[in-house]
Parts: sequence; C-alpha cells; structure tokens
Amino acid sequence: QLQLVESGGGLVQPGGSLRLSCAASGFSLDYYTIGWFRQAPGKEREGVSCIGSGGGTTRYADSVKGRFTISRDNAKNTVYLQINSLKPEDTAVYYCAAGKFLIFDYGLGTCASPGSYDYWGQGTQVTVSS
Repeated sequence: QLQLVESGGGLVQPGGSLRLSCAASGFSLDYYTIGWFRQAPGKEREGVSCIGSGGGTTRYADSVKGRFTISRDNAKNTVYLQINSLKPEDTAVYYCAAGKFLIFDYGLGTCASPGSYDYWGQGTQVTVSS
C-alpha cells in the first residue's frame, strides 16, 4: 500500500518549535518532489514549502520564510519540516504530498498547486496557543 504518514504535530506555545515528519511506505521518495501544505479551519489549503528530489532545491511561502526549514533524508524515505518561532496563525492541519515534477519556479509556483501531487498524507494537527 502506497502511503505518506505525517507525524510530529501537537500543541505548542507561541514562539515554540516543532519538527514534522513525512514518512513514505510502499514506494521510494527518491524521485519525488515533496510539498508541505496546511489548512486552517474555514480556509483553503495552502502550500508552505517544497523540496526537490535531490534535496538541493527548496521553496517557501513568504509567510514562513526564515521560520520553516524543509529537508529530506532519502535513506530514511522521510521528509521533514522544522517549524520555529511558531505563531497562532500557523495553527492548521499540515499535510505532505509527493509528486513527480521538477521545481523551476522562482517562488512556490507549481509546488503550491495541489494538482501537482500524486500522493497525500492524512495530516497532522499543529496548534499554537498560550
């Protein structure tokens, strides 16, 4: 069974940090671009970051630049999203997704389009509150 599983979410105070993980099973992430999305209640799903298959190309939404860091460990078939300086507006369900495309855009571009991806995880809740 091909699936992505996110973990690492939780309740954290403003200014805190979390590291989200996206682990694949049933297939190799080696040739996939991985994107992280989030969806807050009553809002559309938005792309926050993506990383190319080799790990050398990364993109971030303006709202998270300098606070979020995406990385991957292909040996562990896992992609990570380090989230620092959390704000209440970061509260959302965070999803990872895998797609076979190359990142050419200067900004998020294609990475921000849910239709670019073939596989999705079930999401992990991040709640930022004091």
